[in-house]
Amino acid sequence: MSWDFTEDAAFLALCDAYKESGEPSAMEFLAHGEGAFHFQELSQNAAGEGVDLSDSDDLEDFQQQVIDTLEELCG
Repeated sequence: MSWDFTEDAAFLALCDAYKESGEPSAMEFLAHGEGAFHFQELSQNAAGEGVDLSDSDDLEDFQQQVIDTLEELCG
């Protein structure tokens, strides 16, 4: 993926919300509430940047990258 999502405003908001949530698991955080909202916004921004997430495998890969990055940078 050529787009660096870590610089996107939606990812930064997601990271801040994850830190504030106290949730130990990024996967659980993304599964509901504020995490799901920010992830949806990030996914829409990715599509706007030309990242094709229409295939479920591509979407899963993107989600896993976001989870790994959240835990590494924001955990």
